[in-house]
Amino acid sequence: MLKIILQDLRHISPFNERARDLRVQNKPLWLLQRDVLAPYVDQEIELPAGAGLPEMDAPCLVYRDNLFFDEFYLAAFLAAAKKRNCAVQAAFTRADLAFREHALPLSSSYTRIGEHYLAELWYYPHGPQETPEPLVIDLQSVEVGYYHIPTYMAYEQGNMTYRVPLRSLMAIDSWVHIYIADVVFGLFGRGARFEDRLAREPLFKLRILARAMLEGKQVLQSSQLVKIGKGCVIDPDAVIHGPTTIGNNVTINAGVVIENCIIGDNVNISQGCQLMLSVVGDGAFLPFRASLFMTTFMDNSMVAQNTCLQMCVVGRNTFIGAGNTFTDFNLLSNPLRAIDGEGELKVTNNPVLGGCVGHNCRIGSGLIIFPARTIESDVVLFASSERRVIDRDIRYEDSDHHHLPNASAQPRLYPRPGETRPETW
Repeated sequence: MLKIILQDLRHISPFNERARDLRVQNKPLWLLQRDVLAPYVDQEIELPAGAGLPEMDAPCLVYRDNLFFDEFYLAAFLAAAKKRNCAVQAAFTRADLAFREHALPLSSSYTRIGEHYLAELWYYPHGPQETPEPLVIDLQSVEVGYYHIPTYMAYEQGNMTYRVPLRSLMAIDSWVHIYIADVVFGLFGRGARFEDRLAREPLFKLRILARAMLEGKQVLQSSQLVKIGKGCVIDPDAVIHGPTTIGNNVTINAGVVIENCIIGDNVNISQGCQLMLSVVGDGAFLPFRASLFMTTFMDNSMVAQNTCLQMCVVGRNTFIGAGNTFTDFNLLSNPLRAIDGEGELKVTNNPVLGGCVGHNCRIGSGLIIFPARTIESDVVLFASSERRVIDRDIRYEDSDHHHLPNASAQPRLYPRPGETRPETW
C-alpha cells in the first residue's frame, strides 16, 4: 500500500520547529510514524503544502505529518476502513473523553462537521477520488488518577485524573500535545494496556509471575517489564520498576529510582536521581539528585543537581542549572493557558502543568518558573535581582546573552518562521 504524507509547515512554539521533527516517545515524529506504518505500506510520497493528491486507483493511506498515532489505533482504523471498502477519514466525537479532555484543547487541526471532529488521516481503497465518510474509532479510554489533592487545597477540582486511551491518535499543535503524547497517551497508555492484558489473559499473568520467581525479583522489576539494551552499566542499588525501556550504553548509578520510563541510548543518570513517568532522550545527562516527574526530556540535554522537572517538556541540547524550581500547580483559581496551534493563548484543560523549555537553551541556577510558562529556543537566562521569578513567557529578545559583550557566543539555531540565522555565528 502507498502512503501519502502531507506537510504541515507550522512551527511549534517555543521550539520554532515543525512537529514532524520534534521527539515523541524518544523518536522524531516522522520516524515514529514510519515505524508504525511499516507493516502496512511499501511505498511513500511526500507532498509539499498545498499540493493536490495524485490520481491513482490503488489503495492508499494519506495523513498530515503532525499526527501522532500508535500501532493499536492504526490497526483498528485500517481494519474498520477495509471492512467498509470505501473512502474514510478518521473522526472523533465529543463522547470520546480522551479526545475531548486531552487532544482537542489547544488544537487547530481538527475540522468540525456536525457531531464529528475530523482528523487529517484518510484511507482510500481505490485512490483519492471519492468523498470520504467519517470513521470513528473508539480510543477505549480508562480513568487514571495522577494527583490526590488534600481537601483544603482541592476547592472544586477534587482528585485529578487523566482519560488514558488504549489506542492513540492526536495532532501535535502545541508543546502541551508533546507532553500529552509522551506521558498520557504514551507512558500511562502503556501501563493501562499492560493492566488490561493482565486482566484478560491468565497465561500472560502466569508467565510474568514465573519469570519474576525465576529471577528472584519483584514482579515490576523482572525482565518481562524492564527491557534493558546492550552495554548498560546499572548499579545493583538502583531501583527500576516497569514497564520501563532502557536503551543501549546507559549508565545508572547507585540510589537511582526509575518507574515507568523510556530511557534513550547513551544516557548517564548519576547517584540519587529519581525518574517517574518520563521520557529521556538519547545522550541526556542527569547529575546527582536531579528529578523528572511526568516530563519529556529530549536528546543531548542536561538538568543539574537538585532541580526537579514536573510535567515539563525540554528540547534538545539544553542545559538547566542546579536548584531551579518548575512549579506546576496554579495557586489561583485561574485556568492555566498555553499557546495553541494558531499562536494564541488558550485554556489548556490541565489543572496541573509544568513549563516548557525550547532547544539550545542555557538556564542558570536558582530560578522559579511559574506553571505553563515557556522559554523560547536559543535563550540564555541568569538568575539576578531583576529576574529570579519567570512569571511570563520568555522570548528570544528577552535572553540575557544580548547584554553581554560576546553575545555571538550563543548561536541562534532555531529562528522563528520567516527569520534567518544571524551571519555572525
